[in-house]
Amino acid sequence: PVAARIRFKILMLAYKAKHGVAPSYLTALITPLRDSDIFGVTYPKSGTIWLQQILILIEAKGDLTATKDENNATRVSWIEVIGGEKKFLLEPSPRLRITHLPYSLLPAGLKQKKGKVIYVARNPKDVLVSFYHFHDFGVFLETPKDFNDFFEKFMDGQVFGSSWFEHIKAYHTHRDEMNFLYITYEEMIQDLTDLEIDNVVEHSRFDSMRHNNKANYRTVSDQILNHKKGTFLRKGSVGDWKNHFTVAQSEHFDKVFKEEMKDIPLFFSWDITPKK
Repeated sequence: PVAARIRFKILMLAYKAKHGVAPSYLTALITPLRDSDIFGVTYPKSGTIWLQQILILIEAKGDLTATKDENNATRVSWIEVIGGEKKFLLEPSPRLRITHLPYSLLPAGLKQKKGKVIYVARNPKDVLVSFYHFHDFGVFLETPKDFNDFFEKFMDGQVFGSSWFEHIKAYHTHRDEMNFLYITYEEMIQDLTDLEIDNVVEHSRFDSMRHNNKANYRTVSDQILNHKKGTFLRKGSVGDWKNHFTVAQSEHFDKVFKEEMKDIPLFFSWDITPKK
């Protein structure tokens, strides 16, 4: 319908104004989705690359050699990337996609229980720290003045991807409208050794992905990522926030988290004790 397309274009303009990105590719996703389509959704620095790797390996039945000819970003493309419209329309099932988009910009079909959504969340203190380091690494992002400055911007939602709180709350509130699976980064770390698919487990470990150029985004142009300043996969640990937050910042974060999430019954592991 014309009205739906007009509304969609308005939403895209709003997204561009807020996030600095023009999601032109989204126009292709107005078309009907398939039941087999799978969309991985995360807020930035919440396990996105890990989810990409797991989806690819599950599709390949754990056979890493089946993925050797393409980078993960090609096999599981970003919805936000411009120029993938034709590929999406012609691609055989299952079509796998990944995105940081807010709920409001998801393809309409997903909200009618066409396809599936896997939402990976990470404790927001570690998200903040990881995102801080990534801003120094990502050429296309504003370099933070210092950690304190970035902390305040993150808490106010004045970062790429906007507010972590709004992102996760919107998806949780509307979860029953979708075929929706919610899992946390911390659960994935704890449960990974219990998976029965040994090859998927092995090649989805953080150290394995960090040294796999098909998964670690090392081939991305230096005009986008400054590889001299870091790596896309930095630590992947739980609780690194303790090495960056002051006591006052942690207390402030806890206060805001309690208020923002008071109606959202989600719980996070803020640290994980290593298994002996």
